[in-house]
Amino acid sequence: MTPRLSEPLTATLGKRAAGPLEKMGLVTIDDLLRHYPRRYGEPGTLTDMDRLQLGEHVTVMARVASATVRPMRSRGGALLQATVTDGRHELALTFFAKRPGALRPHEDKLRPGRSGLFTGVVSEYRGTRQLTHPDYVLVGVDADDDESALSEASRPIPIYPATAAVPTWRIQRAVRTVLDPLTEDDVPDPVPDEVRTRLALPTRLDALRAVHVPEAAQDWQAGRRRLRFEEAFVLQAALAQRRSAVAEQEATARPPRPDGEGGLLADFDAALPFTLTGGQRAVGDEIAGELARPRPMQRLLQGEVGSGKTVVALRAMLQVIDAGGQAALLAPTEVLAAQHARTLRAMLGPLAEGGLLGGAAHGTRVALLTGSLDAAARKEALLDAAGGEAGIVVGTHALLGDQVQFADLGLVVVDEQHRFGVEQRDALRAKARVAPHLLVMTATPIPRTVAMTVFGDLTTSTLTEIPAGRSGITSHVVPADNPRWMQRVWEKVREEVDAGRRAYVVCPRIHPDDDGDASARRAGAGQDFDEVPEFLELTEPDGGGTDRAPLRAVLEVAESLRAEPRLAGVEVGVLHGQMAPADKESAMARFAAGQAPVLVSTTVVEVGVDVPEATVMVVFDADRFGISQLHQLRGRIGRGADPGLCLLVSTARPGTPAAARVEALAATTDGFELATLDLELRSEGDVLGAAQSGRTSSLRLLRVVQDADLIDSARTEATGVVDADPGLGQHPVLAAAIAVQLDAEQEEFLERA
Repeated sequence: MTPRLSEPLTATLGKRAAGPLEKMGLVTIDDLLRHYPRRYGEPGTLTDMDRLQLGEHVTVMARVASATVRPMRSRGGALLQATVTDGRHELALTFFAKRPGALRPHEDKLRPGRSGLFTGVVSEYRGTRQLTHPDYVLVGVDADDDESALSEASRPIPIYPATAAVPTWRIQRAVRTVLDPLTEDDVPDPVPDEVRTRLALPTRLDALRAVHVPEAAQDWQAGRRRLRFEEAFVLQAALAQRRSAVAEQEATARPPRPDGEGGLLADFDAALPFTLTGGQRAVGDEIAGELARPRPMQRLLQGEVGSGKTVVALRAMLQVIDAGGQAALLAPTEVLAAQHARTLRAMLGPLAEGGLLGGAAHGTRVALLTGSLDAAARKEALLDAAGGEAGIVVGTHALLGDQVQFADLGLVVVDEQHRFGVEQRDALRAKARVAPHLLVMTATPIPRTVAMTVFGDLTTSTLTEIPAGRSGITSHVVPADNPRWMQRVWEKVREEVDAGRRAYVVCPRIHPDDDGDASARRAGAGQDFDEVPEFLELTEPDGGGTDRAPLRAVLEVAESLRAEPRLAGVEVGVLHGQMAPADKESAMARFAAGQAPVLVSTTVVEVGVDVPEATVMVVFDADRFGISQLHQLRGRIGRGADPGLCLLVSTARPGTPAAARVEALAATTDGFELATLDLELRSEGDVLGAAQSGRTSSLRLLRVVQDADLIDSARTEATGVVDADPGLGQHPVLAAAIAVQLDAEQEEFLERA
């Protein structure tokens, strides 16, 4: 950033004008120039005022229909009432004054036929929507001269994200004040000249002028595209640098044993009771090839719920163990870590009992290390990891402790990467003598453009096939206010229980007297996190609720189900993040064994929990969850031979975004289709983790679904630039842009997205 762009607005605009802008986070000239218009008003094109919501702060473009001044009899003074229209609907403007003369300036300007921008908070008086004391600017009136008025009346009008204290036209004037004097030297361009020339892109200064002061619609459209490319290019250059840095590191090659020499992997494959899918074999071959190289593997393994990622990861771990190394599996919760350990031991059988009576002669061990272990169990796990007896060490963030040592850590597997920060991942990798191989797993399907934008430093493998023997899942939306439908829900749960199956009942919060959203987030986070996991995406109300009824709570619902006549004699278990680890383990064990075949839980069961007998899931307040999380929850059922049934209990009104989410989920089980829709419904800030950071995403204009082709182009160009100049010594402006837009904290959000 040049000294000119880093100049504070107080020096250019003065303290009085800059003060309100600073409250919006706009401190420097660069901040203001990056505050892009959110839309553009075309002269003669009026706002559809039928869409205005009560309480909303709006800026509308409308035409004055009438304006009259009259005295107020009840309390003295005068009242000006004007009406503006979009041609079909009307909106009232109301101004009060102690004397009629004070309203004369408004009366003179608000003449019928004039068009302008009007801003304020929408309220209602006697059934009529209105803006009280709105701020406004009239086209062709609020200009210095006739020529300016004519120009203003004919070009697009930028409409900025604004506040009641700083309306959009004041932002526009401030932008013109700082933008007009700038030269090309003041606005360095992070996109290299050769790239700009090859793609016929305007300079950054020209793009800013096109966006903030367009003469025609094609100007701001071209300017925005150029700035979107810049955002994609800077991001892709940062990811290319990361790939380049990893390629320079050394790792210990872990090749598979030659055919005929035996080993854990060969014995495991020979004992598998099922046939690997084509996708599992292909991805397994990719991973095996990368593990055999003396450069650290950096691979993202994503797949549909139930696509068999665990088997692929276990085969990779066994290859590393056969080559003399160890593998660490980092899981986000104690429930999931314990289940991973049980699953791996069950899949390996005698191969996981190395050195024990009845174990395989060349077997290994699976150690579990979590924060809740007693002293004896913890000491045993630590010794097994440090001595190498445990070829696989499974754990939560307890694996990151200083006391945890490995004999030869060769592979780090991170399950549900979005729940871990870069520091946590690197702390585990640092326990190896040289850079270990890395396999990141996620069960949240990621559209290609998201993977390219967020996980661009990882090679991506995708599993789409579902192993044979699974019967699929059917989903239905259940209106919460329909007693007969809810009665049928519990009848169906009883039928499944009587047939020897299990049912989950998921609620967004724990205690009925807790604050709804905060409790819901705590419930999902459990005790294994210092903060809320990023994909715990409980949404804000968006008009979907009927009367904003309190969110359903685990303890409340469990109590009501114990009294439900249709579930008489059925034990109802409870699971949530505030329970002690031993109690969580006991609740899951009783559920899996069928002793408590109905489990009322928070979203702690969202990821990885595997009970093949579970066939029904009831999700209360389903309209308040995001699509990806609902898809993850649904993946906990139908994992055996019996079909699954997911019942989404919703209060959402038809036609609202909330209803659209649950209806989309009920319509398809294609996780990639749902992930793309989810991204379209949510903001890119959520994708990059900025929603959790409390700060603005570095992506102001880029949209990772709509701009797929542009991201592709930026990736190609950025890779070429970094390959030729990895340190960007010849491109200091680009290096500075990466440092500004992707500082250490922002890079962590990329890792955690």
